Amino acid sequence: MKILAFEQLPYRQLPEDFAGRYDSVVTTPYHELVSREHMHRNHVDFLDEMMLAARLGFDGLATTEHGQASYDVLPNPNLQIAALAYATQSEMLDVALACIGRSLGKSREPLRIAEEYAVLDQISGGRLIAGFPVALSYDANQNQGVPPIETRARFTENRALIEKAWTSKEIFAFNGQYNKHAHVNLWPRPFQTPRPPVWTPAVGNPNTLAGILDNDDVFLYLSWFGPKLTGKRIFDRYWDMAEERGRDRNPYRLAFCQCVAVGETDESAHREYRPHVEAAFRSGLGSIPLSGLGLPGYIDIRGVEFIAKDPGDFGLVPKMRTATYDELVDAQCCIVGGPETVRDQLLDLVRNFRIGNLVLMVQHGSMPRALVEKNIALLAEHVLPALREVWKDEAWVHHWWPKGRGNERGARS
Repeated sequence: MKILAFEQLPYRQLPEDFAGRYDSVVTTPYHELVSREHMHRNHVDFLDEMMLAARLGFDGLATTEHGQASYDVLPNPNLQIAALAYATQSEMLDVALACIGRSLGKSREPLRIAEEYAVLDQISGGRLIAGFPVALSYDANQNQGVPPIETRARFTENRALIEKAWTSKEIFAFNGQYNKHAHVNLWPRPFQTPRPPVWTPAVGNPNTLAGILDNDDVFLYLSWFGPKLTGKRIFDRYWDMAEERGRDRNPYRLAFCQCVAVGETDESAHREYRPHVEAAFRSGLGSIPLSGLGLPGYIDIRGVEFIAKDPGDFGLVPKMRTATYDELVDAQCCIVGGPETVRDQLLDLVRNFRIGNLVLMVQHGSMPRALVEKNIALLAEHVLPALREVWKDEAWVHHWWPKGRGNERGARS
């Protein structure tokens, strides 16, 4: 299987009482809380940490996108991916680069995304994984001013335009509802042909899963809700829908994002990581008002009916801001422990749910650089070797891995 190191880029110096003082990560006052020296250091540390993961043997590096939010100051993650693409190319590190977020539901310039992704694929020699999430409601509709009812329609149209722009041999006109171009003629095109593999982050909405399967993308499940509470229902739904649509049960169709924190022992891990894990959820996901995750019109009527009948997909989200550390760990919102504990819990998740791509979130909330680097190093030495052996006996072909130089797309792994 494939294992990627993943980080968001939070402002790591938020006050300990953030959740009690501020209503939302998207209305937090900047100048009241931010030191420019700390913000600069956070950005540099992020890049250094990701490069460490590449050097220590992770198969890929992953980033995502959020605008106007203190818990992830990556409004355009392609900037960071560009730096990582050049640095890894210079050091001849054959790692995939997964930009698992350029939200098409909020984009008014999808051709710009297509061009940027093409440039990244060229710099890296064909190591890009293109992420196309719909968009979080608060980000698309509140921060970016896209009417909620347009979000998913924009996503569909923008995805179609990008696909055609990447693959068409001829210059073409495009006359859509949201995009109108007299001619489309992308320079450059991606290094990979016909295009980079696409991974679509989602939380398990049946309509979104149907689109992922119909497009033959990878479903990247975002697991902050607690996989012990939500995993079986989401993954069973996905594999059942795959079978209904005539797709095979190739585990590489599925990617899973999981927060992890590894110490020398269970006791030391809980002691070292506890405050940072608590901060990550209380000042991050837990500080996004639930009303901002699904504004009226963002979710279609079928989705509303589904949630009303069965709200269990959201796991711990309704109480994320007040959940205790023990509750977060028990629900596996973050897997914390010594190497054996973390390894065994990850192996159980991977095998039980047929996960072929594991995206490990290695930095949480206020975690300082030294602790992040320790987490990465312990994972690389003690956890990754066991995970890599999963699925080898079934000999599946990974059709969704970059096929650039040194990366044979379709190679057995």
